[in-house]
Amino acid sequence: MTSEKQIHALKAHLALNVHNVERSVEFYKKMLGIEPSKVRIGYAKFDVQNPPLNLTLNESSFAERGALSHLGIQVTSTDDVMAMREKWIEAGLITRDEMQTSCCYALQDKTWVRDPDGNEWEVFVVLEDNLPETAPCECGVKVVEHDAVPAAAEPASCCATAPIGVARESIITTEAGLVSLHR
Repeated sequence: MTSEKQIHALKAHLALNVHNVERSVEFYKKMLGIEPSKVRIGYAKFDVQNPPLNLTLNESSFAERGALSHLGIQVTSTDDVMAMREKWIEAGLITRDEMQTSCCYALQDKTWVRDPDGNEWEVFVVLEDNLPETAPCECGVKVVEHDAVPAAAEPASCCATAPIGVARESIITTEAGLVSLHR
């Protein structure tokens, strides 16, 4: 009989390849609301306490976005989603909201940001889980944009992300009736 020792993990570790560490550090300082704990030539580390995360940025040459789909932080309520969205907007980041959207066979409220290398981050709450396989995926289609580039067409697969505009201010109105000015 073998005894299994329980492992007590401290936090998840995520290492991202980035084109330019300095530019990415500026984005992640705004997104996470903290300073990096370590910065070296071609490298930076953020020791995030909430949620527990060891995030490192490694400067590297690459032609396109890698195989990474997106990254996310699950929270407990729509109020938490909106609070994070407001923090990101106050920090000057461009956000995109998806409210009451069916994604990954779950009904969710979420908001998104994109880092300088195209990596998409979402903060989301699951409102209803385990929707049937016949439930349509609505990722990227629950957003209406005004005075901006038209919203992207429906993504090819569930959980695919739609582009976030970066150049102009726009007013975003979600089907849930939330309206905000995005820079």
